[in-house]
Amino acid sequence: MTSNDDIFRALGRAEGRLTGIEDNVALLRKEVSDEKANAHNSRAVIHQRLDEQARQIAHLDTRVAISGGADAQIREEIKSLKETVEKNKEAVGPALEEWKLMKSIGYGISGLIAFAGLTIGGMIAYASDGAVAALRHWLKIN
Repeated sequence: MTSNDDIFRALGRAEGRLTGIEDNVALLRKEVSDEKANAHNSRAVIHQRLDEQARQIAHLDTRVAISGGADAQIREEIKSLKETVEKNKEAVGPALEEWKLMKSIGYGISGLIAFAGLTIGGMIAYASDGAVAALRHWLKIN
């Protein structure tokens, strides 16, 4: 049979092993709680990033909506300006055509006056020799 000493030794070994197991369990609990804290921090960072992304997307949606409204307003203004220009062009068109006609008639008249001036100048130059000779004869100048 086994003696009390053997039993106490066996109990001491079992108690030592239990103490080691308790230490290991405490260490595991500490590591698990550290991992939980790290996981919580990591999730908090991910949630912050997601919140920032959501804010940026909302801001972008607002910008797109504002830009779309501004583009539509600009298109309407351009459309109204085109209509105004077309109306003004229709109203001013006959006056412009008349002005072009007057301008071309003016060029024709200017050309006619220039031609007449050159013709008269040529005739005067041609007749001047004869006029000088007749004047000298009339005044009896040699």
